[in-house]
Amino acid sequence: MYIDEGDFTSLGAIGASMDAFAASAAAGQFAVNQQGGDALLAAIRELAAWIDGQRFSLRSLEQEPQLGSSNAAKVMKPYVLQVAIDHQGFLTQLFALYDSLVKAEQAIMKAMENYRQVDEDSANNLA
Repeated sequence: MYIDEGDFTSLGAIGASMDAFAASAAAGQFAVNQQGGDALLAAIRELAAWIDGQRFSLRSLEQEPQLGSSNAAKVMKPYVLQVAIDHQGFLTQLFALYDSLVKAEQAIMKAMENYRQVDEDSANNLA
């Protein structure tokens, strides 16, 4: 299903949110326990690995498609290519997602470290 986000929606919002998420983790504003962190990391790493594994085959989408020589094909070729590679294109957004996953992985690892530190500090206060 396609949702036209219009001219007023920022497609960079996910990246900006991920930057804020990573900054929050770095500032110690939240923590994640080992079990939750491991589950999140597994999901993040699996999706990132899939994207990374598809990079070569997806690069074919950067080529103008061979749709034939009819007038309709000639009209469609640039649009099909645009859907793949313009600033809102599939590949552009997929690779931006990959970059966000890398940031998310780092943020989750920092949040897990935050949890360990809070847990250790709490244990030391009880002793």
